[in-house]
Amino acid sequence: MSEGLHNGGVDEDGGVPFFVNRGGLPVDEPTWERMWGYVARTHPDGEKLVKSIRTAEELPRVPVPSLPVVGPGVSVPERVEAVQRYIRDLQYNHTGTQFFEIKKTRPFTGLMDLAKEMTKEALPIKCLEAVILAIYLTNNISGLERFPISFKTQFSGGCFRHIVLGLHWGGHFGAVGISRREDLMYKPLRYRTLSDLMADFQEAYGRCWHTLRKVKIGPYVSHDPHSVEQIDWKHSVLDVQELGVEALRRELERHSREMRLRISKGPPSPKERKRDITHSPQRGQSSPHRRERPDRRPSGEKPADPNSLPDLGGYQIRV
Repeated sequence: MSEGLHNGGVDEDGGVPFFVNRGGLPVDEPTWERMWGYVARTHPDGEKLVKSIRTAEELPRVPVPSLPVVGPGVSVPERVEAVQRYIRDLQYNHTGTQFFEIKKTRPFTGLMDLAKEMTKEALPIKCLEAVILAIYLTNNISGLERFPISFKTQFSGGCFRHIVLGLHWGGHFGAVGISRREDLMYKPLRYRTLSDLMADFQEAYGRCWHTLRKVKIGPYVSHDPHSVEQIDWKHSVLDVQELGVEALRRELERHSREMRLRISKGPPSPKERKRDITHSPQRGQSSPHRRERPDRRPSGEKPADPNSLPDLGGYQIRV
C-alpha cells in the first residue's frame, strides 16, 4: 500500500492499514481520488456505487451533529452521556483515510486546537480522534478526571489496537470513545474500580473472540486548554497475559492510587515542571497549516436530546 504516501502515511486501526490525511482540509485531489479508489475496492457494489454517487446531480443532505448543549442543573453523568452522543453522531470513519493527523507528542494546547477544528468540520472519526475530541468537550466539567486507555489484542494471528478515554468522577469509573463495536467504547460512570472497568472491556473483547494482550494507561490529563504539556499515553504498561487476574487487579489499583495522589498533591512546582520537560520526549512539529474557509455549519439546529442515545446500527457513508 504505497499509493498516496506523499499525502499520508499508513497507520493501523483494528489491524487494518489506513491512510492519514496530512494535506489539511479541504481534502486535496490525490487524497480524494485515493478515497474513491478505496470505496471501489472494498464496497460490495464497488465501481457501480462510485459511479452512481459521482454522477448524481443531487445527493441527500447529510445532517451535521450539534455540539452538546446542557443546562446548569445537568449532572456530570448526563453531560458525559451528551458528549458520547455527539461523538456517536459524527459516526465511525469507514473511508480508509483518517481526516485529521494527530501527533501524540504535540503539546496539549495544539491538540485542543485540532479538536476545535474537528467540531467545525463534523467529519467521521476514528478512535484516536474521538479521544482528543472527548478531552476537548469535557475540559470544563469540574471534578471529572480523564485519562487514556490503550488496548492491544490478538485475533486469528493478527494484532489489533484500540483507544478510549477513561473517566473518573465521584468514586466511579467510565469511558467514552468510538468503535465499530458498541461495547468497546462508551461505559457509563458506574464502575467502582478501574479493575472493574477493565474487566468489562476484557469481557467485551472476549465476545468477539479477541484476546487482550496489553493495556497502556496514562495519568489524568490537564483541564487547561492552554497547557503546553504533552499527554502521557503510557504511564503504566500492563501485560495482561503475563500478570494474570490478581496481579493485574493490583497494578490497576496502584495506578488509581498514584493518580489520586497527583490530584491531591496539586499541580507541580515550576522546578518539577522544568525537570519533567527536560526528561520528556521531544515534541513533534505542529500539524500542517489549514487553509481558511467560510464556516459552512447551518444555523438554527436543535441541540441533541441528552436523555437518549442513538442506535449505532444506522451508520451512513459520507462522501
